[in-house]
Amino acid sequence: METKKLFFTLLVAAICVSGFSQKKRYKINTVAFYNLENLFDTINDPTKQDEKSPMMEMNEKERGKVYWKKIHNMARVISEIGVDDKLNKNTPAVIGVCEVENKDVLQDLINDEQLRDKKYDIIHFDSPDLRSIDVGFLYQTDLFKPINFSKHELLIYGDDKERVYTRDQLLVSGKLEGEMMHFIVNHWPSRRGGEARSRPKRVKAAQLTKKIVDSLQTIDPYAKIVIMGDLNDDPFNASVKKVLKAKQKKEDVGLKGIYNPMMGMAKKGMGTLAYRDALNIFDQLMFTKPFLDKDYSSFKIYKTGIYNPTYMTNKKGRYKGYPYRSFVGSKWTGGYGDHFPVYTYLIKEVK
Repeated sequence: METKKLFFTLLVAAICVSGFSQKKRYKINTVAFYNLENLFDTINDPTKQDEKSPMMEMNEKERGKVYWKKIHNMARVISEIGVDDKLNKNTPAVIGVCEVENKDVLQDLINDEQLRDKKYDIIHFDSPDLRSIDVGFLYQTDLFKPINFSKHELLIYGDDKERVYTRDQLLVSGKLEGEMMHFIVNHWPSRRGGEARSRPKRVKAAQLTKKIVDSLQTIDPYAKIVIMGDLNDDPFNASVKKVLKAKQKKEDVGLKGIYNPMMGMAKKGMGTLAYRDALNIFDQLMFTKPFLDKDYSSFKIYKTGIYNPTYMTNKKGRYKGYPYRSFVGSKWTGGYGDHFPVYTYLIKEVK
């Protein structure tokens, strides 16, 4: 009980600095997204092209040891995202993930000793992606109660009119500490072949995301929706700015509009990954207007950030400051992923 009182004291002190009344107390939950960089198991699945993964390309004798090291590294990051001595003591209440081969690897992840006591559960569907990578959703069962979840197929075609098999989009609807929210987890098509040539595929992906948002808002214009994912596009690319019509400033967001806090970060030169020797913010979190109001009787955005601690970054050389990735080709580096996670604090006044 004393620990809980101390937590609330620290939380109130931290929030008061930002202009909140000292007499008010707030609940806080972290929402996050993390690209797990080719989290594949060590078993060759003849029904998938998993042999193209770094894990399967390495020496068979090394796979098991490397696999569990990678699981442990990914679990460490998740166990620390959003944790702040002055603000929040808990790991993410919900976290979207991508670049996972199957549900089994996610089960191993949440069973790691660093996450086991958080009682995470998994929502996952196998997707038709040719590289055998999927998106997924992890949630603390004490905090989030899923009600509905579904996968949404992205139909896109190449220059040869043949279908390009890629990741489905995952929609999870449920209650975060009793409050209804919707989470759309994305991993949009890559820039393989060049940004301009591959752009139509990501525009199509954005159109699918917008369709999901529109369907939710048709039922409830005030729906609280979080769009998260590795979009393989920056906040100011056409897919985000023109299709989703995301806005940089909260005051510009209409009732059914979308706010993208990553736009401001992009303007400051921040990044979640290095692509072709340049920093980009491909990993993004976006929110519908009901998250923006200043009435904290329900969960609202307090702060959005990129989680990039020192141990997740390269310390020297040409790639100093870039993510300390897990693999270079099929070589295990001991790193934590080629993308930095992104997160948001949601706060709610305690009556």
